[in-house]
Amino acid sequence: MKWVLRILGVLVALLVVVFLVFRVPDTDRDAMRAKYGGEPSQFVTLANGQEVHLRDEGPRDALPIILLHGSAADLHTWQPWADGLSSDYRVIRYDQIGHGLTGPAVGGTYTLADFTGDVERIADHLGLERFVLGGNSMGGWVTAGYALENPERLAGIVLVDASGSPVRRTSGSGGNTGFSIATTPVLNQGMRFITPRSIIERSLSQSVSNQEIVTPEAVDRYWELLRYPGNRAATIERFATKRVVYSDEDIRSLTTPTLILWGEEDALTPVEAGTWYHKRLPSSSLIAYPGIGHLPHEEAPEATLTDIRAWLNTLAPEVP
Repeated sequence: MKWVLRILGVLVALLVVVFLVFRVPDTDRDAMRAKYGGEPSQFVTLANGQEVHLRDEGPRDALPIILLHGSAADLHTWQPWADGLSSDYRVIRYDQIGHGLTGPAVGGTYTLADFTGDVERIADHLGLERFVLGGNSMGGWVTAGYALENPERLAGIVLVDASGSPVRRTSGSGGNTGFSIATTPVLNQGMRFITPRSIIERSLSQSVSNQEIVTPEAVDRYWELLRYPGNRAATIERFATKRVVYSDEDIRSLTTPTLILWGEEDALTPVEAGTWYHKRLPSSSLIAYPGIGHLPHEEAPEATLTDIRAWLNTLAPEVP
């Protein structure tokens, strides 16, 4: 019995040592806001008390476009589009709950209704009557969900490698190490304390085909903002929340003009998911990009900007 207790004691000691060696603390809130929340960032408080990190650029009398980032990302993912569109459009992007400098949700939950509710609250806060809503990955899922609830408020929607369809990637077609850890019970609890930068770098690299965007600066941003106080616990809770999957009936009911942009080499949300949306949406255009992965707006900024501008012109007379 004494030997068993000694062995257990040694194992516990080893676990403590491993924890102390590999533990990665939260980043400092003020330091992160200074680094990633400078001009033109704003921190606005919504009607439900949620403080949100937001950027609102471009002419105030132009057509507004709200852009929603994907899971584990932040508003900086849309920088190429903000640079390319804000001369002619009012471009609004924000860190969604559980992400970036917004941090955890005030209510502690991460349902579709929580995310779409924030879109509505932000539009109200900014005084927007009609706008275009676009999103990548999880942000595309939120975009479709908001469109189902509030079609009268939208001039158009943009789905960029959006989740939400019943289409799943085939076995062995790739994936994302970070997402796999976040969805694995017990193992995911370690994310609260142990989040190596190497896993973040690997996960970003697995998500894209154009490896040029996997820069040290980009990896640092993902890594540091994941560790913004409360975000790691929020990520675990979000992945544990059952995700709504849209039905044929849901998507066929969406008559809002829709632009679908997709990377043909997306290993997370296959291009077949884009085809699924396109075949069911009554008013949609689908453009797929060869050699591009899950983040076409970053991997192929010039091509995607050309295509979204051309599509926006079809929304006249709402487009300036």
